[in-house]
Amino acid sequence: MKRLLILEDGSIFEGEGFGSQVNSTGEVVVTTAMNGYQEIVSSPIAANQIIVFTTPVLGIYGTSNDS
Repeated sequence: MKRLLILEDGSIFEGEGFGSQVNSTGEVVVTTAMNGYQEIVSSPIAANQIIVFTTPVLGIYGTSNDS
């Protein structure tokens, strides 16, 4: 699903989103981690953060329904 990241300075970036279907605001956090993305998105520390992953093969090994 296409999503837009609109920054305070007016810059607009288009990308693929997953998870919530609602519009939201929050702190943008960039991560270069090549693994552990499931732990990143499920951590309470990530609440109210918009996480941007820079790894091109993110999700190649799937996620667990138990998390």
